[in-house]
Amino acid sequence: MKTQDSSPITIETAIEAPIEKVWTFWTQPKHITKWNQASEDWHTTRAENDLRAGGAFVSRMEAKDGSAGFDFAGTYDKVEEHKSIAYTMEDSRKVEIHFSEDAKATRVSETFEPEEENPREMQRDGWQAILDNFKKYAEAN
Repeated sequence: MKTQDSSPITIETAIEAPIEKVWTFWTQPKHITKWNQASEDWHTTRAENDLRAGGAFVSRMEAKDGSAGFDFAGTYDKVEEHKSIAYTMEDSRKVEIHFSEDAKATRVSETFEPEEENPREMQRDGWQAILDNFKKYAEAN
């Protein structure tokens, strides 16, 4: 039986907004609940965020029809304002997010360790859909 590739997956986008705005929209619960879903039939009903090394976060993600839901949660390992965030999810997988700015846009690059239940492509596509939704929200508000 072939085991799934466990190498990290990286997704990214460029947002036409200043890095300070991108950082704020990425980290504040009042914004997280507006963009943190992969599709229109899901939503984030609440978010809590203690943005510091050792601090915890949780986002409650639910299907709008009430058929499913889960907490996306973890603990921050490192936070460098306007530069990077690293955290460990409840299942011990690691995630790193990097923010950089050039004259035209703020780039967000997110690298995460995949889980073993779902195919890599499905995980990449789901995380990318959330990041694309963030881009849309940040550019429109």
